[in-house]
Amino acid sequence: MESLQDLLDPTNDNISIVEEPKSGDVSLPGATLVEIRDQLSFLELLRLGEAHRHAANTKLNTESSRSHALLMVHVKRTVKGREPAHSSDNGNSTSMARSLRPPLVRKGKLVVVDLAGSERIDKSGSDGHTREEAKSINLSLSALGKCINALAENSAHVPVRDSKLTRLLRDSFGGTARTSLVITVGPSPRHRGETASTIMFGQRAMKVENMLKLKEEFDYKSLARRLDIQLDKLIMEHERKQKAFEVEIERIKAEAQNRISEAERNYADAVEKERLKYQKDYMESIKKLEEKWMMNQQNQGNERKEQMVHIAEEVAEVKKLLSKETSLRKAAEEEVDNLKSQLAQLKMSEASANSEILKLRKMVEDEVCQKEKLEGEISMLQSQLLHLSFEADETRKRLDRGGPGKVPGGLDSPVSQVRSQLKDSGNGEKASVAKLFEQVGLQRILSLLEAEDADVRIHAVKVVANLAAEETNQQKIVEAGGLKSLLMLLGSSEDETIHRVAAGAIANLAMNEKNQELIMSQGGISLLSTTASHAKDPQTLRMVAGAIANLCGNDKLQTKLRGEGGIKALLEIVKCGHPDVLAQVARGIANFAKCESRASTQGSKTGRSLLIEDGALPWIVQNANSDASPIRRHIELALCHLAQHGVNAKDMISEGALWELVRISQDCPREDIRTLAHRTLASSPDFIAGLKRLRIDY
Repeated sequence: MESLQDLLDPTNDNISIVEEPKSGDVSLPGATLVEIRDQLSFLELLRLGEAHRHAANTKLNTESSRSHALLMVHVKRTVKGREPAHSSDNGNSTSMARSLRPPLVRKGKLVVVDLAGSERIDKSGSDGHTREEAKSINLSLSALGKCINALAENSAHVPVRDSKLTRLLRDSFGGTARTSLVITVGPSPRHRGETASTIMFGQRAMKVENMLKLKEEFDYKSLARRLDIQLDKLIMEHERKQKAFEVEIERIKAEAQNRISEAERNYADAVEKERLKYQKDYMESIKKLEEKWMMNQQNQGNERKEQMVHIAEEVAEVKKLLSKETSLRKAAEEEVDNLKSQLAQLKMSEASANSEILKLRKMVEDEVCQKEKLEGEISMLQSQLLHLSFEADETRKRLDRGGPGKVPGGLDSPVSQVRSQLKDSGNGEKASVAKLFEQVGLQRILSLLEAEDADVRIHAVKVVANLAAEETNQQKIVEAGGLKSLLMLLGSSEDETIHRVAAGAIANLAMNEKNQELIMSQGGISLLSTTASHAKDPQTLRMVAGAIANLCGNDKLQTKLRGEGGIKALLEIVKCGHPDVLAQVARGIANFAKCESRASTQGSKTGRSLLIEDGALPWIVQNANSDASPIRRHIELALCHLAQHGVNAKDMISEGALWELVRISQDCPREDIRTLAHRTLASSPDFIAGLKRLRIDY
């Protein structure tokens, strides 16, 4: 394998070859480069390199060189008396521009090559490492011969990269260099083959034509040195001028200081003169003023005496007014003290009156409780009486069938049962009604709803209402036509009690979804609305509102319920003002809002809430913070459901519902409602914008 060794530094045996892409120049960056000053140093370096060259003893030569040797000498010379090729033809260029122009340098490279001789191994007797060296020498010479042949034949491709030798010599043959080739031959006939080959190689080399070209370039290093010298001169000149400038500045400062001192002295003298002049004028003016003042004092003496007398009179009058004002103030203070004592007495009497009122209220409440108990007992007795009448009818019928004689044994047993129920009223009204339901039958009870006797109708509707309170009886009542009978009774009767009890029974039946549809289909909302418009008893209104509230919880009946006036009926009922009634109204509105919210989420409803369109929002906002917890709880839930649908946000903000939503999200005792309000406010862009606009901290 070919390698390059630096003969000036034998340890450096791995030198790379670098070729300039544009110019084609070959250089060895890793080789030793020495600057030559004289001939002796050059010869000394030449001897040093020759001493490091390797030679070996062969059969043909006692000191056979085992490598090619190259000596590269780089020469530079400054060209004087010529302008650079790119210099300007303008004769008016300044001397500074000429001094900055880099000098032109002509470059040359002398390459002296001692090629090792081509040898045949069978003749030279080389073996081992020497044999490998001979092979490398022959290969490199063969590559050189190929390049010479290609150049002689003007071939488009010259294989200069086949060997490191040809790569080093590529700019020495067939290029712009001046090349001389010395070939040596042996005189012995036994080497005639090598001699002929060498001569033919020389003949081929003679055919190679080189185009001699001078290489000139700018010597920027020389220019840099020259500029450094000029820079040093300029710095020295600048320092000299700077010192002279500083001296001149000091001189000007001293002169200016002298002038300033002189001007200050002149100014001080002028100021002193002016001060003395003004002081003299001032003293004269003071003297004149004093004389004038003395004259005025004499003239004003008499006038001042008269003014003093007048002032004394005014002071006396003011003292009189002040004493009068003091007496009036004392009288007013006494009056205030009297009023305070009277106020304290009034407060004491008010406190005693409040205690009396509390006692009276307690007594009234006790009486109400007793009244309710009595009404319950009366209702139970009336039911039992109705049961007795049923049994009496049955007994009469049996007597009619059996004729005169002994009464059957079944007559005494129902009577005794009723008597026992009368004695043991603690079993409760529901037990009696249930027993009556089992003994008499539902159809018979419902038929009494159409009885001519008002008391019978009242008792019958109460029994039906009690039965409807049990979920197990509701379906039976509806199937037996009880719902239709109740609605007819609600529309035909004018009795307030019947209205109240019938509405309560309908409210119980309206808790079932299937029954709700039946109530709506049979005009129940219209009947309930009419009943509410004529009712004056709060309990009746509570029952009606409860029935409508149950109907409001049905998703399928929203539009129909609103169309038949259900929402407006609730808003009319609120005029009653009774807390229990308002609680039922609030529950109905909450149920309606919940259904609307669910429909909006499912996409089956668009547009504003029907509650808002019917004008329920102001009442909702007004009662959102009611003292009654049932009302407040339902209203808070209704507001949260209304806020779920973004189309309602504008109306809610304008009516003040945004403030209530913020309060609910912070103060509501129920965590689920509080969380719902917080989530609604945080997810609605309209509410977020409203909070920012109203500057509500949230």
